[in-house]
Formats: sequence, C-alpha cells, structure tokens
Amino acid sequence: MKTPLPNDPARRALLACALATGATLALPGAARALTEAEASQLIDQVVGDINRVINSGRSEAQMLPEFERIFARYADVPIIARSALGVAARSASAAQMRAFTEAFQGYMSRKYGRRFREFIGGELIVREARPFRDFYEVRTTAALRGQAPFEVVFLVSGRSGRNLFFNIFIEGVNMLATERTEIGALLDQRRGNLDTLIADLRRMG
Repeated sequence: MKTPLPNDPARRALLACALATGATLALPGAARALTEAEASQLIDQVVGDINRVINSGRSEAQMLPEFERIFARYADVPIIARSALGVAARSASAAQMRAFTEAFQGYMSRKYGRRFREFIGGELIVREARPFRDFYEVRTTAALRGQAPFEVVFLVSGRSGRNLFFNIFIEGVNMLATERTEIGALLDQRRGNLDTLIADLRRMG
C-alpha cells in the first residue's frame, strides 16, 4: 500500500482521526458550563491515554480494543456517528442509529488504531484553549518523528452532559467531513441500504 507523503491531506486527515481514537456544530441537549481548563484537561487526558497505549509494547491486536475504549470515553460518539451518516440519519430508525453508532465506533477504532504506531517517539502538546460559539477550540502542536510539526485542533463541548470532543481539524482538514464523504460513498455502494452498511462496518477497518 502506498504510504502518503507527510503533507498529503489524506494522511493529515488520517492522523487527525488517529489522535482522537478516529461533527456538526449544532449539538443537541442542554449546555453545561465548560471552562478553558476543563477543555484543555480533556485533551491532555486523551493524549496521555493514547501515548500510554502506543508505548506499551503490546501487539496490534491488544492495542485495538484499548483505542476503542479511548474513543468511547472521550469522544461524543453518537454526535460524530450521526454527522458522519449525514442525511441518511434523518430516515434511520432509533434502532438503526444505535446499531450504526456501535458499528461506527468499532470501525473508526480499528481503521485508525492500526496507524498508531506512527506516533511512537512523537508527542502532542496542548498550546491553548479558547471559546468559540458554545464550545472550545483546543489548539495543539503535533510533533511526529521525521516530520515537521503541524497543528491539530480539537473541538470540545459539554452539551451532551459530559466534556467530550466532537470534531478534529488538522491543518484545516476536517476529520468528520472526511468520514462523512467516506461513509456516504460506502452507503451509495450499497444502494442506500443502511442495514447492509452496518453489517459491513462491523467487519471493516
């Protein structure tokens, strides 16, 4: 498989997702007070947990379930999944959305978790958190071995009742927009059959 160059947008999007293990701005539910310190602390915890896994010396098969637990703990998975599904989410039943969200969570964790070895020897440094609309942007600098540093921005909100990230940008590349395009293409290939997509996502990644 071809390895993308460091500045390749596809690689940047992939690494953004991997950092998240990887939404819309309109989040449902009542907002809770979220502070700058809390937003920064969340991303510090995300990065710390990821670093512990990738430097654990475990096999890939052992690491993947850990990555899924990180994604489930720190990401607003229902919002990310619904946004990735796009307009098809409007006609999906509640049962289908639950099944899709579960399948999507595993798919994302497997898909991007396999690339985490690229982060060994690198670090992600939280620089600042600043309010934007009703959420926070947490700006970080990623320094991976053999590459020039690049910016990763996490969007963090407390509107789901917990402090969680709901999207990531890396040098302007929107993680969720990338996933929405890919999930849309997968659904089109299945002629809009969401149940088939759900079944296939459980095996993919």
